Amino acid sequence: MKDFDLDALFKKFGREILLKKDDGWSSPIFHGFIQPLRYKNKIYLDGVYTVIGFDNQGKYLYIGPAEHDLTAFDSMNGHIESDGVKYTIDRAEKVYYKDKPSYIWAIIREITEVD
Repeated sequence: MKDFDLDALFKKFGREILLKKDDGWSSPIFHGFIQPLRYKNKIYLDGVYTVIGFDNQGKYLYIGPAEHDLTAFDSMNGHIESDGVKYTIDRAEKVYYKDKPSYIWAIIREITEVD
């Protein structure tokens, strides 16, 4: 069986993504998938009212190339950015195929900012 080329899949169907740190560092643009998580339990659909307004606390599924290891990325000092939206990492894991990291799976959350 021929191995599947995930990089070609990310590049063809994925969206442009950057990793950015607060110190000004930025990764090269790469491609991956970000999609909203759709929960069946209403507890996850509720938002929170904050001083700056309503925060829906939406969570998203990220799937991206293993070369951009979100498990090693410090989300306390950086974030993911795609289409002008910033996301923080709640949890990230490496997914392996034949003892080699194949891709990164993560749960990310949109960052609500004050202008």
